[in-house]
Parts: sequence; structure tokens; C-alpha cells
Amino acid sequence: MRTMQQIASEIERYGLLVVFVNVLLAEGGIPLPSFPILVVAGALTASYQRIGLIAAGVSACLLADLAWYWCGKRYGGRVLGWLCKLSISPDRCVRQNETMFLRVGKSSLLFAKFFPAFSTLSVAMAGVAGMRLRAFLLLDAVGAFLFVTVAILLGWMFQDSIAGILDAVARAGKWGLLAVLALLCLYLMARWWRRQLFIRQLRMDRITVAELRRLIDDGPTPLILDVRPKEIRLRDGIIPGAMAAHLKELDPMAIVSWRYREVVLYCACPNEASAAVTAKRLKQVGFGRIRPLLGGIDAWVRAGQPLERLASTTNADRPAM
Repeated sequence: MRTMQQIASEIERYGLLVVFVNVLLAEGGIPLPSFPILVVAGALTASYQRIGLIAAGVSACLLADLAWYWCGKRYGGRVLGWLCKLSISPDRCVRQNETMFLRVGKSSLLFAKFFPAFSTLSVAMAGVAGMRLRAFLLLDAVGAFLFVTVAILLGWMFQDSIAGILDAVARAGKWGLLAVLALLCLYLMARWWRRQLFIRQLRMDRITVAELRRLIDDGPTPLILDVRPKEIRLRDGIIPGAMAAHLKELDPMAIVSWRYREVVLYCACPNEASAAVTAKRLKQVGFGRIRPLLGGIDAWVRAGQPLERLASTTNADRPAM
């Protein structure tokens, strides 16, 4: 078991630094697996050092989260676009997680770190929503403590099994290390390739803000569908005349009448992901020409075009009929 003792010695010397850097990068948006590292550190660290590991992990979480919180507070909704581009997960996940935050509220910070795709977004959304710094720090610190402590405890509970696996890797020498690195690279490449396939599926004819403006002004006015969740429509407003697109509630007779009418879809994703996915589904149920708005509603706002604010349930909250 000499090799296992060597690994434990290295963890004892550099464990705090490894945990701090790994969690800091993971919470900062780099697609690194932090939970497994915490579990391994918890398994190989002496009992009296586990408190230090927890402190290092929580500190790294707070430091990275404060940076994203500040970005959300400073740059508003634009930070969500950055997250879409930074993430190697499909863009629709970012918008779905935004909806989750709006529905659950600030208490989502307590469990967000257990869901990698939701973790960074939740702290950025806290800044966008104008959450007070004191409340943010309290909830985020509790959430970080729960996340890190659960991982460390799991490592302690399964330390014999984890130690056995690591010992086998260590005895394999450089080949064992290369195998671990290869698995990590395959994991990252698989997620990256999944995103590339997703983006490739979204390539279709887009309509620009200027083209949509001309259609609205000169006619014929297209059917404009907003595919964003209701909470976001109420918060940010809609393109004037737009209606909510709920595929399951569309009237079959309306689909027939719109067969030759141009339909414009928009969302708030940098790659118009949600709009493009909805467009594909609408084509499958009989719609004719469907075009996502290039740049989504953000491009509409940047062009200085007006928004319609919703006070309560309006046409934009009812399915298009």
C-alpha cells in the first residue's frame, strides 16, 4: 500500500489548494467536475483536516459567486447571454434554469450548486434581480456549505472503496494517470460535441429586426409568437402584437388557417435556440414558413424598437388561436 500512502501524502500537502482552485474554476464557469474532487479529497484527508477542506471549498464558492453576482448587478440580462456562450451545454438549458430561478426565487441558492447547469446562473440571476448583498451572501454561503459538506461526507463514508480505486490507478503508474486524464477529456469532448450538434440543428432562415419592422409597418403583418416563459414576458415585456406560443394548446383549425402565413418566433437566447427548436416543432404540425428572429428580443431592444409591457393576462399570455 505504499502507493496509496504516497497519494494520501500528496493530498495532505496540496489538498486545500487543489480543492480551492478546482471549486473556484468550476463555479467561475469552467466545465470542471468539482463534486468528484471534493469526494476524493474527503476520502483521503485525515479527519482533523476535513474542516479545512470545507472552509476552502466554501471560500472558493463565495469568491466566484460574488464575481457573477456583481456581473449580474452591473450588466443585467446581458450576463445571461455570456453564460449561454460560455456554457458547453445547449442554450435552452440556460433559459430553462432562468425560469426555475424566477419560479423558486432566492431560496434556489440553497440547492443550486447540486445542479451544475443551474449553479452559476442562479448567482448571476440574483444580481440581475437586484437581490440584496446581505441576503445573497447568507443564502449562498449556506448553499455552498451544504454542497461542499455533502461531498466531503460522502468521501468519508466511502473512503475504503475510493482508496482502493486510487491505489489501483497509482499502481498502474503513468498509464493509470493517462487513463484518468483521457476519461476527463472524453467527458469534456462529449459535452462540447453535443452542443455543436445542437447548434448545427438550429441553422435555418432567420429574419432580422429591420425585416420584421418593415413587415409590421408595410404588411402583410406576420404572426409573431413569443416562446419565452410567462414570468419573463411579464418582467421584460414583449414585441407589440406578439402572442404566447404554447404548442400543446394551439387550435388545429388555426394551424390550417396559418398554413401560408409567415410566422416569426423569438426568444432571448443568443443562438435563438428556443425559437429555433419551437420552429421545428411547429413545422411538424403543419405550419408553413417559420423564421426565428435573429438575435431574439435582445436584438429588437438594441435596435431601439418598442416593447409592450404586460400588466396581467393578455393576448401574449394566452395561446395563439
